[in-house]
Amino acid sequence: MNEGKTRRLKQIFQKDNRTVIVPMDHGITVGPIQGIGNMQTITNQLIEGKVDAILVHKGIARRIDVDGAGLIVMLTGMSNLSPNINAKVQVCSVQEALRLGADAVSVHVNIGAQNEDKMLANLGKVSEECDAFGIPLLAMMYPRGPKIANEHAVEVVAHAARIGAELGADIIKTNFTGSIETFKEVTESCPAPVVIAGGPKCKSAQEVLQTTFDALKAGAAGLSIGRNVFQCDNPTAIAKALSAIVHDNATIEQAKKIIGV
Repeated sequence: MNEGKTRRLKQIFQKDNRTVIVPMDHGITVGPIQGIGNMQTITNQLIEGKVDAILVHKGIARRIDVDGAGLIVMLTGMSNLSPNINAKVQVCSVQEALRLGADAVSVHVNIGAQNEDKMLANLGKVSEECDAFGIPLLAMMYPRGPKIANEHAVEVVAHAARIGAELGADIIKTNFTGSIETFKEVTESCPAPVVIAGGPKCKSAQEVLQTTFDALKAGAAGLSIGRNVFQCDNPTAIAKALSAIVHDNATIEQAKKIIGV
């Protein structure tokens, strides 16, 4: 890995090689949903909660102060108003993200979707550019499409994660498979560090904490969870609790005390 990537990854990962990332790129996909109406307010709350990095689109990156956390700029997007929501297209370049001060960039690929070929071609191109400019690439690799019966099945999750690593991503974000045993198959077959996605809003904070705890036991390098953090009643507290699990090896009970449940 080149020196630029190595230095920038230190803005995303702590010395324990783990990370707490909160993605807030939802404004393009689903609009200004609860929790991300005022982006500076939620960013301040998350930084107070000691997250390691936030992930946003370029227009938001221009408008917020992220001092105290790493900045990941999302390069792809598509709204849920589109007839082909799974066809993510590039909306920002690697160079533009660098001009914005990004510590890393991200690309979203839906494996199994109708436009998988175009998304994979774009991932390969962005990966090459990231190597040239010395900036880490986080690939969001989700199994989604007509041939995918279960987006959390270990076979398709492991396949999606491996594709991201095969095409040069430095960090892989993908679905948790539901158990420590099955997710081990994902992390052990992926040569790049894997962080878990949060998915839809969970029923309880306990569920988020347990999923994170189990994923780490299975070899995950951390998390990249959005709605289950920024839509909480107290985003700062849940961020602190997740950080305690990721970086301090806190138990579920210890983490629950941080958020007062």
